[in-house]
Amino acid sequence: MPNQKLVKKLSYLFIFTLSSSISFAQQHNHHTSHQDHSQHADMVMTSSNEELLSTDLMLKGQPLQPLPVLTNKSKQQGVFQTDLMIMPTKVELIPNKPTTFWLYEQKILPVIDVMAGTTVKVAIQNHLPQGTTVHWHGLPVSPQVDGNPQHPIEVGDTRNIEFTLPKDFSGTYWFHPHPHEYTAEQVYRGLAGAFIVRDPNDPLKAIPEQNLFFSDLKLDKKGQIASNTMLDWMNGREGQFQLINGQYQPVISLEGTQRWRIWNGNSARYLKLSFPEDQVEAYQVASDGGLLEKPQAITSILLTPGERAEIVLTPKKQGDFTLTALAYDRGKMGNVAKEQDLPLAQVKMQLKDKILLPEKLKDIADAAKSAVTYKVEFTEVNNPNSPAGVDFLVNGKKHDLKRVDFTIKSGEVQEWEIFNNSHMDHSFHLHGPQFQVKEYELAGKVTKPLFKELKDTINLKPYEKARIVFVDYDKGLRMYHCHILEHETLGMMGQVEIK
Repeated sequence: MPNQKLVKKLSYLFIFTLSSSISFAQQHNHHTSHQDHSQHADMVMTSSNEELLSTDLMLKGQPLQPLPVLTNKSKQQGVFQTDLMIMPTKVELIPNKPTTFWLYEQKILPVIDVMAGTTVKVAIQNHLPQGTTVHWHGLPVSPQVDGNPQHPIEVGDTRNIEFTLPKDFSGTYWFHPHPHEYTAEQVYRGLAGAFIVRDPNDPLKAIPEQNLFFSDLKLDKKGQIASNTMLDWMNGREGQFQLINGQYQPVISLEGTQRWRIWNGNSARYLKLSFPEDQVEAYQVASDGGLLEKPQAITSILLTPGERAEIVLTPKKQGDFTLTALAYDRGKMGNVAKEQDLPLAQVKMQLKDKILLPEKLKDIADAAKSAVTYKVEFTEVNNPNSPAGVDFLVNGKKHDLKRVDFTIKSGEVQEWEIFNNSHMDHSFHLHGPQFQVKEYELAGKVTKPLFKELKDTINLKPYEKARIVFVDYDKGLRMYHCHILEHETLGMMGQVEIK
């Protein structure tokens, strides 16, 4: 009998050799434009003396293209069926410098778009050089199909999964890999997709939509995806290119009132998005867990890695403005540059009839009183043997696949106190159920959230506590972790068993 591991490796190499070279122009229906870059250097230097590709070499200023939607292969009503083939794929983002990404279905950021109550069937085929999983971030699926790192899809294997969404569940979600020790790498190599669940009675369904999926890209001087440096492991990876729908500084058309679904799919970059009140009227209408109770007027919103929001925008004038991520200091360590405002896209505004928002969007029940409280503490300790020079811990321990950190009862109301006992911002993500934030506490001052919302990912400032309330009815093993992916990969993750 031939060695099965060797067969899988050879199979991967064969597929890698044959992986298609898909140009960005073809995938997104662009016309390739070659620019004169003779005035620019071919690389930039970072604070860690890396040689990275110059941002001047990336094509920019192109119209924002929609995310590619995966086709439903099922003919059965109420069933969505698709394949997710995961494989290396060449994409030409830099003219004449194809970059090898790892992608689902050879597409940058594919979308699964379904109605509430749909049964979803996915055949996942792994043609990477590593084991992988698919985590359905924010979706109320059982632990057995949620892509936990305990059950990797090995090289060359296929896994069929199935789950049914609740009929009263909708919102903006996503999927990404979650394998043990390889999550950060697989995401920064391109693996991510969007997942939209629609409510047939959505009070905002008459408003035109645009999807904006933010992802980070770090390319070396050859135009290939760079490996992590010590600073990347320490602070979380931020590339020189902040992309929207796989495009660098695109042009977004805002024609009258629009609903923007926004994903922060970055490994570590926080996005404090600015909506200048002299340019646009902006309302947040949804967060991680779907619609808010009522629209909330905003001029900016902070989204940490993994978070989503839905914003309704109406231009106040004809003209352009720059969509910008405002500088946000999250307490990075080491020799790093000072945070600065980051231009993301040009928004071309065109006045049309304004679409008025309803005063009420949905009812969100008050969080139930908790029966039991658990404490989760994020800390950092020096470790010269770590790739970051630091260990990232939960309750004083690094993640261990064989260790259950605590056990809770199915159907029991939980209150967790999450304490960021460190000098740096950390995001917190819980797999499975949505939760409500009961309160925050910082420097002895307790504050309540400004409005009720359902969440699965929140930010914690240095030495801040958050108290969250939720119920999980599914039995099995759930993950909770920092969603700065380098920190998660290096151990800032725990496991809770629901019995």
